[in-house]
Amino acid sequence: MEGAYYRTKESVDEYTKLSKDVSGKELIEKLSKILTPGAEILEIGSGPGTDWRILSETYTVIGSDNSIEFLAHLRTQNPLGEFLELDATALKTGKRFDGIYSNKVLHHLKDDELTSSIKRQHERLNPGGIVCHSFWKGEGSEVFKGLFVNYHSASDLERIFENYFEILSIEEYKEFEDNDSLLLIGKKKTPQ
Repeated sequence: MEGAYYRTKESVDEYTKLSKDVSGKELIEKLSKILTPGAEILEIGSGPGTDWRILSETYTVIGSDNSIEFLAHLRTQNPLGEFLELDATALKTGKRFDGIYSNKVLHHLKDDELTSSIKRQHERLNPGGIVCHSFWKGEGSEVFKGLFVNYHSASDLERIFENYFEILSIEEYKEFEDNDSLLLIGKKKTPQ
């Protein structure tokens, strides 16, 4: 089953151990130059909760995940936190946010699903709301450990986001190898 990797306690434990030294601290620092402290943020795909905890130092953060196992882990580790079961494409919540953040989550979506997610994010953001998302840089797609991974270029991301967001920045950065990743920060466009 595609996407089954994050669905078992064993795989969640494995991923949590493998990612213990990885965080989006530098990405969040870039976000903090644009989004006011105290703003309400939705984190899509909180996973083990590393970035959720960093975001929580500055913002009011609602975490989310599509994996029941990750949600159980998050709620156990962060009993005072608020976490929603959300699919990254549909984002079925009535809440509104000042910002939406994800770190290497939206690359699990096919292009049409990503477009749907971006449209839905636009709907869930307050006027002037900010998105901050990271992606693996590259071309094509693959299935890795049963998970779909869709690689993107800066021009792909700009094309996909530009109907809903003013692109404030798209920059390359290094997660494991030079320029293997892209960070996009955008501001909600007002409908015309």
